[in-house]
Amino acid sequence: MITIRSKAALLIAVISLLVGCSTPTQNPTTQPKQAEAAQSAAKVPTLYTAKQCFSSMLSLAQRWHPDALPFHMESEWNTEASGQQGKATVWRAFFASASHGTMKTFSCSSSFLPSSPPNGFTDSPETPYAANVPGLMFQPFVFLTDSDKAFAVTLEHGGAPLIQKDPHQAIVYLLDWDPRKKEPLWWVIYGKSGSERKGLCVINARTGAFISAGK
Repeated sequence: MITIRSKAALLIAVISLLVGCSTPTQNPTTQPKQAEAAQSAAKVPTLYTAKQCFSSMLSLAQRWHPDALPFHMESEWNTEASGQQGKATVWRAFFASASHGTMKTFSCSSSFLPSSPPNGFTDSPETPYAANVPGLMFQPFVFLTDSDKAFAVTLEHGGAPLIQKDPHQAIVYLLDWDPRKKEPLWWVIYGKSGSERKGLCVINARTGAFISAGK
């Protein structure tokens, strides 16, 4: 005959067995760290060359006005990308419509910085353009040399020593039409801006040919 004491002992044994077979709980202190790591991994920005952004911005601009043409493009330096290898997390392209006398700026961004344009493609309000803009507009098909190719040319003309001196050397890229040469030009600035540059290299954005270098 099973006594009350025997029943109690059996119940304790069953409870111990169930506890021993249950799945161990995860250490709660590791959960926030894992969530933070996953969030950081999800927020790694993509680095783009100029042409990787340009085609989509051109399409958006010509939906705005079919006659829209580019007249300036530039990269943004920020803490996510130095600009080396011809890549950035933010590119801006300026387009103008001769039939409307107006312009828009389109941004291509993979940045997560609050000071940069939001992730994706955005545009500015339509505004009248300055009198010199029509002379700076160019046909998109003449833009053949991407920013990574332009960067490679700069290394052969003074850029390599600057990067050896500072592996985190900031570089920004400006693409403009030269009315005198009648060619699109890359202005590759070794510095966060033109005012604090350590070097400058000018490259033909159609042929990829080196034009000049200096400070």
